[in-house]
Amino acid sequence: MLEVGNGGMTTEEYRSHFSIWALVKAPLIIGCDIRSIDNVTLALLSNKEVIAVNQDKLGVQGKKIRKDGDLEVWSGPLSENRIAVVLWNRGSSHANITAHWGELGLKSTRAIHARDLWAHKSRRVKGHLSAGVASHDCKMYVLSPK
Repeated sequence: MLEVGNGGMTTEEYRSHFSIWALVKAPLIIGCDIRSIDNVTLALLSNKEVIAVNQDKLGVQGKKIRKDGDLEVWSGPLSENRIAVVLWNRGSSHANITAHWGELGLKSTRAIHARDLWAHKSRRVKGHLSAGVASHDCKMYVLSPK
């Protein structure tokens, strides 16, 4: 069951929990009392871009592809040759996390459209995807060959 909104975790931890559940195609069944849901929790649970990763028609689960101490890179294929990526900082301090094209199955010279699903912003990246990630937080992207 999704624990988002049940108390006991920070917003960053809830965001990470929801991101990983979406990536691994777990059922997104709300586990909190929706009668008393706050705006932050509602925004997390209703992020259409994150939900779309979970509901992608390819239906293939993502998985952890690298762990360096408390820093993890998770990835999974999506329809239309897209890739979902989660950069997850399970540590106690801010850290930079990088996913390299080779570990994602992409050619190292390829420029990719990267959509940040929580910030709702896009950018072009080449060779790797890097981001600063707060403690217990994550960044979630969809990479497209556009």
